[in-house]
Amino acid sequence: MKNLFFFCSLFLLIFSSIAQEQSVSFPNDFLGVYKGTLYIHSAKGQQETPMEFHMKQSDSLLKFEYTLVYNNQPRNYTLIVKDKKKGIFEIDENNGIILPAKLANNTLYSFFEVQGNLLSSRLAFSKNQLDFEILFTATTHKTTTGKGTKEIPFVYGYPISVVQKALLTKLQ
Repeated sequence: MKNLFFFCSLFLLIFSSIAQEQSVSFPNDFLGVYKGTLYIHSAKGQQETPMEFHMKQSDSLLKFEYTLVYNNQPRNYTLIVKDKKKGIFEIDENNGIILPAKLANNTLYSFFEVQGNLLSSRLAFSKNQLDFEILFTATTHKTTTGKGTKEIPFVYGYPISVVQKALLTKLQ
């Protein structure tokens, strides 16, 4: 009986320490500078450019400096925590444009339309890497399939014309 109690206690101790190690909190556990190469795939072929992503604490607990750097040209934004438990964030471009963002499984998603173009962004954070992706399509290139009936409704497709992708490494 003592052995069973000992092994159960040991199992619970190991399990709780593993669970604590895997518990992370966005954005605090992913603050830092990430660097790599951005690959841009379009009708023009593939282009490459140096890219950085910086996320740093600001003077506010609910705001973070959020900077994208393309080819050494910074774009300074602010990440705003709206409802951390629900994964609701905003990306303030600091020019009157504020984009909604959703966090799920340490991945920050945003989807928006600007000047007749749809853009989808995905930033998937892991321990020392950031998988960055933006998809782009023009709303004028919409395709329509289906019959427009209750059984087979119209479905609108938006062919992706540009894919921007980077796997960035966190600097220590």
